[in-house]
Amino acid sequence: MPSEQDVRQALVAVIDPEIRRSVVELDMVRDVRVDGGRVDVMITLTTPGCPMKANLEQQVREHVGKVSGVQSVGVSFDAMTPEQRTALRQRLNGGQAGEERKLSLQPSTRVVAVASGKGGVGKSTLTANLAAALALDGAEVGVVDADIYGYSMPRMLGISRRPVAVDQMMIPPVEHGLKIMSIGFFVDNDGAIPWRGPMLHRALEQFLSDVHWGELDYLVVDMPPGTGDISISLGQLLPEPDLLIVTTPQPAAQKVAARAADVASKTGMRVAGVVENMSHLVCSCCGEVTRPFGEGGGRALADQLGVPLLGQVPLDEPLRAGADAGTPLVLSDPESPSAAAIRDLARAVPGVLRPRRGAERIKKPLAVI
Repeated sequence: MPSEQDVRQALVAVIDPEIRRSVVELDMVRDVRVDGGRVDVMITLTTPGCPMKANLEQQVREHVGKVSGVQSVGVSFDAMTPEQRTALRQRLNGGQAGEERKLSLQPSTRVVAVASGKGGVGKSTLTANLAAALALDGAEVGVVDADIYGYSMPRMLGISRRPVAVDQMMIPPVEHGLKIMSIGFFVDNDGAIPWRGPMLHRALEQFLSDVHWGELDYLVVDMPPGTGDISISLGQLLPEPDLLIVTTPQPAAQKVAARAADVASKTGMRVAGVVENMSHLVCSCCGEVTRPFGEGGGRALADQLGVPLLGQVPLDEPLRAGADAGTPLVLSDPESPSAAAIRDLARAVPGVLRPRRGAERIKKPLAVI
C-alpha cells in the first residue's frame, strides 16, 4: 500500500500552469487519503472557475499514478477561502503584506520595450514572435500589451481567458510558455477603449504592480505607436527599460521612428537597437528578392541613433498568417525565413541590454510636456 508521504512527495511535481510553482509549495493540497491502492487528492483552487482545473487534474493523476502501489487516483477540488487567498498573495510576495504599491518584477528581470513611431510596421507581430523566440531559448518571458487602444496580443498569442484574481493580485494567463497581460482580456467582443490619460496610466500601473510576474528573465512590452500619453507613462513606470525601435526600410518610416527614440531619451528609456521589419520579399517560386518598401532605412536609423541594427526581418505571408491564427511563426515554422531572422534577433538582444541594477518603486508620472 502506498504511503501518504509518498503521495505528497509525488504532488511536488504538480505545477500550477500559471503561477508556475508546485501546488505543494503553494499550499494548494487540501487533503490526501489512501485506502489500499486507491488514492484521493483534494486540490484547493484560487477560484471555483479556475480555467486550469483540467490541467491540474491531469497532472495529479499522472504523477500520483506513478507511485508504487497506486491502482486508482481520484481528484476533487474546492476553492480557497478569503483568508487562504490572502495567505497565497503574501506567499507570492515573499511574505510581504504591505499596502505600498511596488513593482512586482524581480530585480533581475530585463525589460525590453518594442516601439515604433507609426503604426503598420509590424511591431506587434514582431513583439509576439520575439517573446516566443526568447522563451524557445530557455528564458522565462512575460508580455505586456501596452498598446491600450490597439491591443492585439490576445489574438496574436491565441489566448482569451481572463487573469485569475488572488486577493486583488492578478495571475497572468500563460500561452506558448509566455505570461501575458493585456487590456483585451477585460473587454467584451473586442470593444474599443474610450479612455483618457489618467485611466491609461492607472491600467499600466496595475499591469506592473498588481500582476504576479514571478521569476522572469525578460518582460517584453508591446508599446503603442507614436509619442503620446502611454509612451510617456511607460517611460516612468518601467524599470530601466531598453527600447528596440522597429522601422521599415522606407525613409518616411525611418524619420518617424527617430521621433519615438527622441521621446524615449526624455522619459528614461535607453535605445538598445533597431530592427528593420519588412526588409525584403523572397519569391516563393523562384527565390527572387524584391524590396517593396525600399532599402536602407534601418541602417540609416541605427547609424543616426548610434546603436546597432540588430536584425532585418523579411516580409512573408506565413508571418501574418501565424499572427492571425494565434501561433507565432517561430513556433509553427521555425525554419522559415522570417522566423529564422527573428530567432537570430532574439539571440542578439541579450547582448545589447543593460543589466537591472535593482528593484524600483513605481515612479510618479511626468508632468504634462
